[in-house]
Amino acid sequence: MRSDYALYTVAIIFFILTGIVLAYQVELKELWTVATVVLGLLFIGLGYSQRPKPAAATMEALPAPTVPTTITEEKTEILTEAAPTTVAALTEVKGIGEKRAEQLKTLGINSIEDLAQASAKDLAAKLKISPKITGRWIENAKKLAEKS
Repeated sequence: MRSDYALYTVAIIFFILTGIVLAYQVELKELWTVATVVLGLLFIGLGYSQRPKPAAATMEALPAPTVPTTITEEKTEILTEAAPTTVAALTEVKGIGEKRAEQLKTLGINSIEDLAQASAKDLAAKLKISPKITGRWIENAKKLAEKS
């Protein structure tokens, strides 16, 4: 149960107690009435402060704005066909996902053969990761290059 709902429930209980105090003859009726109303309002305020913030969730859910392009259809077909094949080829190497494949592509490594010929230390320095990881990538790339 969300904490704001629990606090709202406690506030409702205090308001019910206020009604009961007003309905019956109780000693110190004014004190009970004021105390229960103040406590009810306090718990409403606490519940309001504990509610989830919807603004942050809607900002993350909004799609990124699109920029109109003036590229002809022929060029877009060439770009869309070439990009997935190189990324897919690099993602076949164990330990390389789509994001890392894009990073490798920006460094000029577009295929498994390019990765197999790369230097582990240079690649690690450019990507700011451990040379052991890049060494494993290169070994896996060499194995995949031999199979194909």
